[in-house]
Amino acid sequence: MTTAPTRTRNVAATRERIVEAAREVFISRGYRAASLRDVAAAADISHPGLLKHFATKDMLLTAVIAGFDRSAETALADRDAARDAGALLFSSVAARNETIEGYLALYAALVGEGSTRGHPAHAAMRERYSRLREVFVAQLSEARTVGAVHPRRDVHGEAIRIAAVWDGLQLLQLYLPRRVSLVALLAEMQQMLVVAPGSAGPAGPDAGEGVAASASPAPWPALDLVGEEPEATEGYRVGRERRSRIVRDATALFARDGYADTSLREIAERVGVSKSALLHHYPSKDALLRAVLAERDRAVSVSPPAHVERAADALRDLPRNAAANAASAPGLIEVYAVLSCEALPPDHPAHDYFAQRFAMTIEYFTALLRAAQRDGDLPPHRDPAREAIRLVALWDGLQYQWLYDRESMDVAAELAAHLDDVLPRR
Repeated sequence: MTTAPTRTRNVAATRERIVEAAREVFISRGYRAASLRDVAAAADISHPGLLKHFATKDMLLTAVIAGFDRSAETALADRDAARDAGALLFSSVAARNETIEGYLALYAALVGEGSTRGHPAHAAMRERYSRLREVFVAQLSEARTVGAVHPRRDVHGEAIRIAAVWDGLQLLQLYLPRRVSLVALLAEMQQMLVVAPGSAGPAGPDAGEGVAASASPAPWPALDLVGEEPEATEGYRVGRERRSRIVRDATALFARDGYADTSLREIAERVGVSKSALLHHYPSKDALLRAVLAERDRAVSVSPPAHVERAADALRDLPRNAAANAASAPGLIEVYAVLSCEALPPDHPAHDYFAQRFAMTIEYFTALLRAAQRDGDLPPHRDPAREAIRLVALWDGLQYQWLYDRESMDVAAELAAHLDDVLPRR
């Protein structure tokens, strides 16, 4: 007769075997391409038997990431015991994570997958972010007591921004591996915490001192992310309205279920038309995806007001854009978060779009920051190209956090705090 403790151990061992098999299958085949039947075969268990432990693939991915996290927390505790008092460990933990096969891609997949409120992993990821902030605040507070973090820095805000930059850099490095170095960029951010916010340099005066103004503002280029032609305006009004409805409903479904798991039939049913009627307007799902992404780029703005003359002021206007986008287009932020993480595999139809978009955005902010440096607004110790990468990473990472905690996460305020640090006000 099997006793209750023995049954409990057997269940735990089976779950552990399933999670280990899932990790191997997700890494070798990719999360989206892998199925629960693939995992069941690798774990030597029946598909119905697997479903008794994990009802969905998303729940299994959450368990895989939780295993990564436990391993990371153990390593962090070991390093914490051995480190000098107050030493920050963010970049060293990031370096360790890079050595774990498949970690970055699977973590990015979960961040995007779980960002919609109805997703089964949403609550677990929300709790994960809350726990990470607590750990980061504790480490930053200790570092502040020994001078590794400047006493004027707000450790709660820094914890939010470090977590955001970390998340954003992981995604950027996967898309642009030759351009983005997660560990190096995170280490630089960590080192800059020792100086006062808004400082003109590690050994320089605080904001407002030692910054030379240029005679006239330096120019900077415009940013045009809309790669698709605008939606056709000719034809009957009902046709234009139907195309708009198709794009709007496809956006909602892509945000909820991802591109790969959304069928044209599901979109047609939500719109209230036949599949053939939908194909009349968009001949393939890829064509509809391109329309969704183009609409997202048209609707979500990063352009400064026309009267802004200085590059620094254009950058300081970004929080206003962030607040406006969150208020007017939350669904487009959701679809961006889901698709940017889903499209990591090179054969995904949106992979090139996101790789090119990230590269163009980084180049635009690099040009803005170089102009700000020529104007004397960006301190000499800050490299425009590297600050541009961190800025893009921060904005994306803050949006992910906002999707998990809309009540307390203020993307605009955190962006403003970062820009006040990078661009000292005169």
